Amino acid sequence: MAGVCMNGIIRSTKGKAILLISLLFILLASMIASIVFGYTETSFQTAWNALFHFNGSTAHLIIQNTRLPRALIGTAVGISLALAGVLLQAITRNPIASTDVFGLNAGAGFFIVSAVTLFNVSSLQSFMWLSFAGAALTGIGVYALGSAGRGGLTPIKMTLAGAVLAAMFASLTQGLLVANEKALDEVLFWLAGSIQGRKLEWLLDVLPYMGAAWLLSFLLYSQLNLFSLGEDVAKSVGQRTVLFKWLAGLCIVILAGSSVAVAGPISFIGIIVPHFARYFVGYDHRYVLPVSALFGGILLNIADLSARYIIMPEEVPVGVMTAIIGTPIFIYIARKGTFK
Repeated sequence: MAGVCMNGIIRSTKGKAILLISLLFILLASMIASIVFGYTETSFQTAWNALFHFNGSTAHLIIQNTRLPRALIGTAVGISLALAGVLLQAITRNPIASTDVFGLNAGAGFFIVSAVTLFNVSSLQSFMWLSFAGAALTGIGVYALGSAGRGGLTPIKMTLAGAVLAAMFASLTQGLLVANEKALDEVLFWLAGSIQGRKLEWLLDVLPYMGAAWLLSFLLYSQLNLFSLGEDVAKSVGQRTVLFKWLAGLCIVILAGSSVAVAGPISFIGIIVPHFARYFVGYDHRYVLPVSALFGGILLNIADLSARYIIMPEEVPVGVMTAIIGTPIFIYIARKGTFK
């Protein structure tokens, strides 16, 4: 992927429009598959009746109360993580930047686990604000550590700073859970990254914040294009780079924090999806952003669907499946990417 031309393999506007429409249909198909398939056998007709002619049967209850929320949450979280990855890679000019590599997911998770173990916090509203705070403080820490020393801020220093903070928060989280076995039972599956058993109300609580961050991300596309030419170039043509980075950072914190609050820390979506998007449509963020969003929703739904069949009747957390899918691609990107 690293050697793809700047324009991507699809160069015409018509071709990119066809790709977007195709991905939209694939996303809808993945959501339908998520609703229909699983341990309890159902059919497309059953799913249709459950949504539009509900009769209170067990199959209808499973579809309405479990699978529909799961498909919607998977789509929203996939979109959010993918967009956060695009923004991070653009503003840091680092091909492996993502909310998990930079420790934002780990920081958000640590704040939530701390609240659960030390203060018995259990409300999603509290989880959401704690997740935002953890992601924001971790981002500030990564920026401060990456800027320290000679040479100022560089992609490799930010990556190392993120890895250090992620490891620190992971260790602190494990320490808290070892000291509180009850909390371990409550958050262990959540910590692995999962959308199983999540309620639709959980998504509805964070969706206004997610939606606002999605919209702002798309509105920043021209600024992202300009900034990708280099910060000095962007300044020379009048871009307010400090304001731009603050707005992009705000989007990243909201996208990462809301995703962790609902689904736990899910890795690799934000790393690999932007590379797929750029492979197809090049580096114009007018297309990279929507293509990444659609790819993110598709990938997380497919990973979640696959997780249901690995050790049936039990389920593998979707975060494990995204790691299995993403690790070889991450290694390829890391080997081909260039760092300064």
